[in-house]
Amino acid sequence: MSQADKMKGQFTNPETPGYVGFANLPNQVHRKSVKKGFEFTLMVVGEFGVFPLSCDWLARVLVGAAEIERTVQIEASTVEIEERGVKLRLTVVDTPGYGDAINSQDCFSTIISYIDDQFERYLHDESGLNRRHIVDNRVHCCFYFISPLGHGLKPLDVQFMKAIHNKVNVVPVIAKADTLTLRERERLKRRILDEIDEHGIKIYHLPDAESDEDEDFKEQTRILKASIPFAVVGSNQQIEAKGKKVRGRLYPWGVVEVENPEHNDFLKLRTMLITHMQDLQEVTQDLHYESFRSDRLKRGGRLSSHGYILPLSPVKGPEPEETDKDMILQEKEAELRRMQEMIAKMQAQIQKGGEGEADV
Repeated sequence: MSQADKMKGQFTNPETPGYVGFANLPNQVHRKSVKKGFEFTLMVVGEFGVFPLSCDWLARVLVGAAEIERTVQIEASTVEIEERGVKLRLTVVDTPGYGDAINSQDCFSTIISYIDDQFERYLHDESGLNRRHIVDNRVHCCFYFISPLGHGLKPLDVQFMKAIHNKVNVVPVIAKADTLTLRERERLKRRILDEIDEHGIKIYHLPDAESDEDEDFKEQTRILKASIPFAVVGSNQQIEAKGKKVRGRLYPWGVVEVENPEHNDFLKLRTMLITHMQDLQEVTQDLHYESFRSDRLKRGGRLSSHGYILPLSPVKGPEPEETDKDMILQEKEAELRRMQEMIAKMQAQIQKGGEGEADV
């Protein structure tokens, strides 16, 4: 048997020592993904006094990030996290000032503009010539915090969630759950879900567990689904309870532990975010971004004669002067001419190569 036949046998016969088959593909994908790292953006929205967690605390407790500087306006704060060789670029978007304006549209516009700007930036980068190192700052998930003091959703809650539910994955969260009894908490959860359904609000629905998943994962998925909307407690304080330090709140009647699943749903919220992070990204890409992209191309994008998406205008910014607009237009026309010249040269080379083969 020749050396070539031996090598061929290694790649076709599973029983041959050293066999390498296509079953190895998932390992290749895993190694490539780990090497590249992951990107995820989380937005937190809630009225003043309702949102119980600072962005730095939220990021640190959810995924183990280092402290993030708290913002005084809508701004993305990013940290790089690494766990067991897996890198995550986490961006937390804070929205202080939400609900303070008399006109609710004033609170919506800034947040909606931010979400749209990230879509616009991604589309611009994706439609450009250099697409190898695109940074994904699209908002993949929004934790929307609801007051525990009302009897369900307020008009502001309904209006805001309906304004963003086609742009981002909305996860409703009841804040300050320690102000409710267990019976009040369950009643409020049912009321909120009923009103979400009544008003046609689209929240993020966890996908069902696949039939081949293990029973523990199926049970975990069932529990997480039944816990929506998540009722959480937030605290930066370390309190001693039963001989150990825990994050929680101290009351005359005892301690409410943030990370105790019997006290609130914070651990379930964290589990949902970590175990479904990939699905949140996929829904953002396949549903929300594709919807934005389709609408954006209808309004302002166009295809070249060769099928390429021509670069769109940069992300929103200050309106340039007329002379600047003329310069931008000239630069785009020059770029288009260069692309057409490159394509013409490639076609000429291909035609010349075909003629050479015909002569032979």
